[in-house]
Order: sequence, then C-alpha cells, then structure tokens
Amino acid sequence: METKETDEGWRRLSDRADVSYITRKWLDVAYGSLSPAQQLDIYLPESGEGPFPVILFIHGGAFAMGDKRDGQIESYLRGLQRGYAVVGVNYRLSGEAIFPAGLRDVRAAIRRLRAHGAVYRLDGSRIAACGESSGANYAAMIGVTDGVPLFDDPALADPGLPANVQAVVDWFGPTDFLKMDEQLAASGLGPCDHSRPDSPESLYLGAPLGEVPERVRLANPMTYISDRMPPILIQHGALDAVVPFQQSVGFARAIEERVGLGRYELDVLENAGHADPMFRTDENMARVFTFIDRHLRPSYPS
Repeated sequence: METKETDEGWRRLSDRADVSYITRKWLDVAYGSLSPAQQLDIYLPESGEGPFPVILFIHGGAFAMGDKRDGQIESYLRGLQRGYAVVGVNYRLSGEAIFPAGLRDVRAAIRRLRAHGAVYRLDGSRIAACGESSGANYAAMIGVTDGVPLFDDPALADPGLPANVQAVVDWFGPTDFLKMDEQLAASGLGPCDHSRPDSPESLYLGAPLGEVPERVRLANPMTYISDRMPPILIQHGALDAVVPFQQSVGFARAIEERVGLGRYELDVLENAGHADPMFRTDENMARVFTFIDRHLRPSYPS
C-alpha cells in the first residue's frame, strides 16, 4: 500500500526516529527466536516507577517494509509525557514470511510484554494497540482475534499468556481487501491495482487476492467482529488514494451492526490523504490520547 505514496511527508516518516533524548529505554529486545525481525523497543517515561500502561505501536509499510524505529512512531512517543510506556514492534515482513506470520509475531510480542512486565515496569492489563495502514490492519486484527487459534504459534514466546488488548487505534488500515479496488474506483481515486499479483496485499497473502478468497477472508478484520473486541478509534482520510476511506466506514458500520454503538469511534478527515500530516497534528494527537486515556486509565488505580 504505502509503496504507492511518493509525497515528502511519507518519506519523512520512513526516516529514523530520534530516540536519543529518551533515557529509560531498552532497544532491540528479542521476543522470539525464529527471525531477527522479532524484536521490540521499549520506552519509559522519564519519571515514575510504574507499572506503566502500554501504547504498542505497529508500523506500516505495505506489509513489506518499515521498522519499529521509523519516524512513524514519533507522534506516539508523546505518550511518554502522559505516563505511558511506548513500545515499537518489528515483525516478519511479507518478503520473509507470508500471512499469518506477522500477526502471530505481534501477538507473541504482546505476550512477552506481559511475561516480563515486572522487569520493564509495564502494566500488562492496560495495552493499546495502535498502527497505521498495514500496521493498522494488524492493530485491528489484534483487537478482534482474541482467542482465535489460527493466530497462535506455540513455537513463539509465552503461549500460555493472553494476547488481547484493551483499546485499538486504527489509522487508515485496510479491513476488507477484495473491496479496495472497487471503492477507489467509486471515489475516482487510485490506481485500482490491489488485486494484481504484485500488490502489497497479494504478496502478503502469497497469491493474487482473487485466487485465495478464503485466505483473504481470514486476513480481514471484518471477519472477526464480536462483542469480545475492545473499543476502537478509527481514523481515515477521505482523499486516501491508497487505502480507500470506505474501508474504515464499512468496518465501523459492521461493528455497529454486530456489536452496537459505543464500541467504536470513527473520524473521517475530509481533506486528508494517505499518511497525511493531519493525523499527526497536536489537535489530532490530543484526540487520540484522550481516547486511549479513557479506555486504559479509568478502571484502574493511578
């Protein structure tokens, strides 16, 4: 998906984030042994003993590229000033292993955070999964697949611990792969080439989308919506020419139909494109953190 974006803003997000100012951190912490990609970065607020609630950030990159220390994470590092630990996670990309390997990795990372919460001063009962684009697909999938055996790999870390989260933030993530091209065409945006054999989604699934409809269904967050899912904030730009905004509108509508009002919040940013700087403004990040605060803090002692 992001391979189509050529604007300067997206290229800037692919640059390395500056984390030198963060004094309390652990970098490149392994959570698995199947791949060098299975690593975490953990950042703590400058003061306090914790345990700290956790913002888990899942980078985008068309399922094929990106890194936990890309500039994408910088907006979420503002959470350190609000008393959150922030964790960036790497996972196997589609060039190394196809679906569901990357999702299994992220679930294993969550389990590892819970298993070693005392070491890293983390509160494993308060985790928000946040991501953008392909990373938002993972964040949404983490939210809706609690208890789905397909996404548990006993060869990965701490299989006996839960991999659920208490909140999700989904920035312009794909949720229904087979509808992307028709939705882009309906909006006059594009190119409409997600079903090509070399599209990011086809490479992620290991075959052209039209040839593996059951695999597509399994990779869509739409498939798993249930009343077990945590609250989710969904934000999408109406001018997104990569992941059509109808993906998020349809996801929200399906949640409302199957679970009811109150489980999701949907913001369509009228003048925003894919990976638009509008998502990272002070105003929008305040909106995001207010949502996370509401679902990670109130039910727990401070």
